Amino acid sequence: MRYRSGVAWAMVSVVLGFVGLGALSYAAFRVFLGARGLGRELERTRRRLEPRQRELRRRVDGLRSRAGNR
Repeated sequence: MRYRSGVAWAMVSVVLGFVGLGALSYAAFRVFLGARGLGRELERTRRRLEPRQRELRRRVDGLRSRAGNR
């Protein structure tokens, strides 16, 4: 009877180990999807801001050149 009890605990620990690995895998997959979505959002925002950034740089360069001429 004692032998069966030891085997049962071993089986339970193996099952719990697999369940834990499954939970970690699920969490890692969700983090991967979130990071990929964040990367897409950052790229979209960069593309939207690029024309405005160019215009701002052009204006700043114009102000610097006028200030240097004085």
